[in-house]
Amino acid sequence: MTESAVQTLFDMTGQTVLITGASGFLGSALSSALAEAGATVIAGSRDLQKAQQIAKSMPGPGPHFGVEMDQLDEESINRGFDAAVKAAGKIDVLVNNGQQGHAMDLTDVTGEAFSQDLRNATGYFLLARKLRDHVVSRKTPGSIVMIGSMYGVVGSYPDAYADVCVASPVQYHTLKGGIIHMTRHLAVYWAKDNVRVNCLSPGPFPSPHVNQEMVKRLIQKSPMLRMGQPEELKGPLLLLVSRAGSYITGQNLLVDGGWTAW
Repeated sequence: MTESAVQTLFDMTGQTVLITGASGFLGSALSSALAEAGATVIAGSRDLQKAQQIAKSMPGPGPHFGVEMDQLDEESINRGFDAAVKAAGKIDVLVNNGQQGHAMDLTDVTGEAFSQDLRNATGYFLLARKLRDHVVSRKTPGSIVMIGSMYGVVGSYPDAYADVCVASPVQYHTLKGGIIHMTRHLAVYWAKDNVRVNCLSPGPFPSPHVNQEMVKRLIQKSPMLRMGQPEELKGPLLLLVSRAGSYITGQNLLVDGGWTAW
């Protein structure tokens, strides 16, 4: 059997990817990676205009598209997915990246806010099932990447947040832990359908807008003594979505600078 070259394995030419939260701090880097690798990218956002602007700004040959989608609303998910298929003709890969949440910690989060934040997991599942059904109907392979977090694997350090900002939200930890385990569950059920399901869990990748004293404290908790840069997620994502990762499913890839190795 002739082996494919590395460049071929990572080449996403001819693949169409739907990614939610494409305009976010990490989402923009993930979207760029897909486009740079040759994929047609469909950016999903609650704001259609923003989604279309992001699509226009993406690198690569394109064409790229933007669709309106609120992942906390099942009807919006269905409309957005159908609009994505209509625009691009097909979808081969789903990156569940978007998230809506409350900046409330375990001292003040309400039951309503907690439950609403967990609905992100529901949205991830509904979109994943849409992708699975779509590729199975086309008799083609599919790949799904859930975006998790190191905080779905370990607890946080209370002293990193004390007296400077809201503690890492308990509902966020609950959400990300659930997403990681949902990844495993879907992977074993859908492997026979030639649909791979993996999770990419970033470690500390704070945006420039977060409390800088908190960032300094987090740096001291990291074996590499620094925070992650968005571009450092590009390679791991491409491994999971491309043919380079064709025998990888049900895994949670942590990109955390060694955080969870402590």
